[in-house]
Amino acid sequence: MSFPINRHFAVAACVLSAALAASIQPASAQLRSAQQMRAEQSAEIPVCARPLGTISVLEPEDATHWWTGQQLPAPSALIKVFVSKSRCFTLVDRGRGLDAAQRERELGGQGDLRRGSNVGRGQIRAADYVMTPDLISRNSNAGGNAAGGLIGGLIGGRAGAVASGLNMRRKTADVVLTVTDVRSTEQVALAEGHAKKTDIGWAGSGALFGSSGLGGAGVGGYSNTEIGQVITLAYLDAYKQIVGQLGGLPADASAANAHQAVTVTRVTTMSTRASGGRTVRALDPGMMLYPTGNKEGAMWEVEDEMGNKGWVSSTMMEMSR
Repeated sequence: MSFPINRHFAVAACVLSAALAASIQPASAQLRSAQQMRAEQSAEIPVCARPLGTISVLEPEDATHWWTGQQLPAPSALIKVFVSKSRCFTLVDRGRGLDAAQRERELGGQGDLRRGSNVGRGQIRAADYVMTPDLISRNSNAGGNAAGGLIGGLIGGRAGAVASGLNMRRKTADVVLTVTDVRSTEQVALAEGHAKKTDIGWAGSGALFGSSGLGGAGVGGYSNTEIGQVITLAYLDAYKQIVGQLGGLPADASAANAHQAVTVTRVTTMSTRASGGRTVRALDPGMMLYPTGNKEGAMWEVEDEMGNKGWVSSTMMEMSR
């Protein structure tokens, strides 16, 4: 009689376990799906409703090219992809594209281009800001796990302090993005980004590394190598912070900045009013003045080095070089 009882008990236990698993699994799957969705959203390139200004992206300032040891393109190439896909800035080329454009202008200046080509001076768009990507430097003696200890031989010299933002064994990256106003030279934003190997599992299932994301953007190892993907997520972390920091920038960076200085070309005077008035002071050729932005016809309001303010004819000045 004991065998049937044990058998029925075992069957009942199995049914109960299956029921519990069925009731728990959907909730667990939903929870995991929600976590994945949040993580994938955090790994997406932000998109802006309007550009925050015109920007150029430069190479890291240090002469040691840490990325070559990992067979990666320069990180500036990665940031340009972010800028292009996010539409948060208008990107201007200050690399090979500019070199090619300058050669075209040289051909035009020599009379070698066809008539009506419309290539010449005064057409290059100015950058409002410059963005520079780099690794966060640490002490080169911080330990053998840092990139300086592991790939120093590949990138040469005392590279530990430069490349120590990468930890090759743990697959982590610590990076920094800086943005500088080209007119005032003020550093208007700085953001540090961090990523680790485990972050790839979340982002890898999204669109970031797919053919519609970085996979089709020509940045090579950043999309198809493990350390490249970690570095990508770290820079993306920093880039999203930069976009948030710069959200309050003026719509017209050129107008919001101080005006370019001018130099007096002929003997003249500074007056209290545009239409005349008394003389504030005499001005000699070579003196530098600073326009306030106020104009009345050919008369400009300016300040001198001593803080004197008045009006001067623009025909007596030229932009300082």
